[in-house]
Amino acid sequence: MDEYIVEMRHVTKRFPGIVANDDVSLGIKKGEIFALLGENGAGKSTLMSILFGMYEPDEGEVYIRGQKVETFSPNHATELNIGMVHQHFKLVSNYTITENIILGMEPPRRMFGVLPAVDVKGADKKVAELSRRYGLEVEPTQKIEDLNVSMQQRVEILKMLYREAEILIFDEPTAVLTPQEVDFLLDIIREMRRRGKTIILITHKLEEIKQVADRCAILCRGKLVGTYDVAATSTSEMAARMVGREVSFTVDKSPAKFGAPVLNVEHLSVKNQDGLTVVDDVSFTVRGGEIFAIAGVSGNGQVEIADAVAGLVPAASGTITLAGKDVTRASVRERALQGLAYIPEDRQARGLILDFTLSENLLLKRYYQEPYCVKGVLHRDKFDEKSRELIERFDIRSGQGEATIVRSMSGGNQQKAIVAREIELDAPCIVFVQPTRGLDIGAIENIHKQILEERDKGRAILLISLELDEIMNLADTIGVIYNGKLLKTAGADTMTTHEVGRYMMGVKE
Repeated sequence: MDEYIVEMRHVTKRFPGIVANDDVSLGIKKGEIFALLGENGAGKSTLMSILFGMYEPDEGEVYIRGQKVETFSPNHATELNIGMVHQHFKLVSNYTITENIILGMEPPRRMFGVLPAVDVKGADKKVAELSRRYGLEVEPTQKIEDLNVSMQQRVEILKMLYREAEILIFDEPTAVLTPQEVDFLLDIIREMRRRGKTIILITHKLEEIKQVADRCAILCRGKLVGTYDVAATSTSEMAARMVGREVSFTVDKSPAKFGAPVLNVEHLSVKNQDGLTVVDDVSFTVRGGEIFAIAGVSGNGQVEIADAVAGLVPAASGTITLAGKDVTRASVRERALQGLAYIPEDRQARGLILDFTLSENLLLKRYYQEPYCVKGVLHRDKFDEKSRELIERFDIRSGQGEATIVRSMSGGNQQKAIVAREIELDAPCIVFVQPTRGLDIGAIENIHKQILEERDKGRAILLISLELDEIMNLADTIGVIYNGKLLKTAGADTMTTHEVGRYMMGVKE
């Protein structure tokens, strides 16, 4: 139909063991913000990857501005003015911002009027001008490896705008952002719509959808449930249609029963690679049966505290005691054997080996123990048997079950795999860093229940999250960090969201 800038008719896409998209038809109008909702593994990213030319549909047709798409490739999508910001950024870390943006479209010039060269300085100016126009200010000569995630996301957006994309696809754009950065990004998206762009958002975050989207399509296990007017549909209705059942937005939490101290951190300081102190004389204790949450704006040292506890970065000074034993200088494996489980912030870099199978990843911390390894021989049947149990218990969705290569799984199901592996260790202390990042509303509800179950079993839980609602719902004790220092530690029931927010911004009483 002429009213649609994008139309997908009866699109089906299969992968080994799974139908990712099953006879999906939808239309997107020019100049609207259109949201694509669904559980992890529902087929959202696959559908938009077809639109961006990364996959070709097995069945069905795609129309852009009324013209049928015959060739599926990212280059052809770029020619059709379609751009995509992927959930896991596609940037070259040792290139500058400008070099990443112009990659494949390098502006030519002639040295000495003869020799071909790339006009990087001219591109720097164009990138700087483009970034100012859209409120995405960047320093074009900075290298990607020196940028935080929100700045890297700006670069991905500028890549699309540099290529004059009119249809912009955002895959989980706020999964790695702080609340302040989320507000900024939503303003950018509104500005792009004002300039005539068509925006497609793949997301799980229903409140953000309510703020910016005009219409939304909901997918469930590859099938289109329906397309809805966002203003006329409540978040609870959206959630129920996403997961096929009613979803609770509140956490049912029993009173805490505190046991003996399990994790003691005393006068901990941590330095970064440049020798700057990022954790400054931090002390706290986590008891059995307690969820101790550290709240703070991203980049204030909370992740470094978790990494120091896990042994991923060294402590510059101070001590870390786990179940009565000093583990300050212990290796990662020694800490795991002493009773520490760890869900890291970056699931792909720190949590998984992407080219291993799901079975191998689920047993990464136990493969050398019986019954998985006997006299130095790995027993794959025991790997697979345990993996099938965890896949069912934690609802990990994958095309080929335990044999699935983890790289091919959705981000949310990768996260479920890490949580399953770590909880299964039965460790007395569990460190959760951003445990629900990139998860849908149903999976978040499930993870929260599991965290509370572990706490009620007497585990000591150290929770680090940028989601203030998550902290207020789950925590028994809250420590607020600012600029590497714990400014305030108090019982969660004695602090309001407003008070925690003020401390997060460095305001002292």
